[in-house]
Amino acid sequence: MEVYIKMSKYLESCKTKFWRDVFEKELEYILSELKGYKNVLSVGCGPAIIERGLQENDFNVTGLDVSKIALDGATDNIRTIAGSAENMDYFEDSTFDAAIYIASLQFIDNYEKAVQETARVLRAKGRVLVMLLNPRSKFFKGKRKQSDSYINKIKHPYLTPIEKVISDYFNSIKAEYYLGAKGQEIFESQDSKLAALYIVQGRKK
Repeated sequence: MEVYIKMSKYLESCKTKFWRDVFEKELEYILSELKGYKNVLSVGCGPAIIERGLQENDFNVTGLDVSKIALDGATDNIRTIAGSAENMDYFEDSTFDAAIYIASLQFIDNYEKAVQETARVLRAKGRVLVMLLNPRSKFFKGKRKQSDSYINKIKHPYLTPIEKVISDYFNSIKAEYYLGAKGQEIFESQDSKLAALYIVQGRKK
């Protein structure tokens, strides 16, 4: 019951202007970067809010999340699978054109195995796009002080080792800070102290 209550609160918070603006900017970024790709795997998709926007823009989206309760919030037109990112044996090799992690990879126990599995299920030269929470940002530090914040469940806050693992399986690495956040305001920023996200992209080796 407690899990359902927490998910209900999360879905309500997603309706606030701040989070709607965040999701809109994240969606804009993904749409811009994944032009030319079609079949997309979203790992740790939760209730598939941004994935809905991708679907509306003619992407074929498959959402994967370990929580069946979170997936209950996804719309029926999005294919979702409840399962582990560390063992994607429900997908054959070379299944997807691209894979995305929207602030989810840092919450996975064995992110190294998740990245390895992601490379396996991508086609040749498949694209990965990983949005990471930036621990140097004011947004992150502020959320850390809130006892009930989801950020306090993060398992891997440090960016460098995650980027290193991604580079082990992907080349043409591109990384940048993105999306300034301060209070209830969001704005364009690549300042490491203001940007809430650090985004790493690459192509399958």
